[in-house]
Amino acid sequence: MTFWLAIIGVAIAAYFLGSIPTGYLAGKLLGGIDIRAHGSKSTGATNVLRILGKWPALIVLVVDVLKGATAVAFAQWLCLWLDLQNLSPWAVLIAGLAALLGHGRSIWLNFTGGKSAATGLGVLLAMSPMVGLGAVLIWAGSLAISRIVSLSSILAALTAIVFVLGLEQPLAYRFLVIAGGVYVIVRHAANIQRLLAGTEPRLGQAPS
Repeated sequence: MTFWLAIIGVAIAAYFLGSIPTGYLAGKLLGGIDIRAHGSKSTGATNVLRILGKWPALIVLVVDVLKGATAVAFAQWLCLWLDLQNLSPWAVLIAGLAALLGHGRSIWLNFTGGKSAATGLGVLLAMSPMVGLGAVLIWAGSLAISRIVSLSSILAALTAIVFVLGLEQPLAYRFLVIAGGVYVIVRHAANIQRLLAGTEPRLGQAPS
């Protein structure tokens, strides 16, 4: 019973953490605009970079990463506090998925939101630093070569799946990374269509 109450608490807390509409708030507070009405219409750091500049975008990126990391850290701490360490990976699974869902379907934005890539990175780094750093390296390398954020995010999600399957990780972590990776990729469906059509904008380019 204690575990299930903890799971419910973790799910609610992680969802609301993920729901914090960082990019939307940056638009309102720093530019007096609804970021969803500009550029790619996204609330993510890439669109914030395009509309508001690099420092607001960096803040949005860092906060979005911290949302995912904090959700996982809270789940781990709660299991430790309740002496449920053996069940911690399953609490992390719920926390990670809830944070991703919150970012993509924010209660504060009428259940719309971003693509969850940055929040997913935070989940990975807190869950398994090795898997997270592997995804970061692929993301950074792809971005340096292609200058396309969406492609880099998709490749990072695929890399995380490969890493978590190849490394010795708890079963719950494998479920989390596979489900979370697929979720992030599905959220990039429109980007994938533009990538295939050769019309996906690069950094510094306005969306067509």
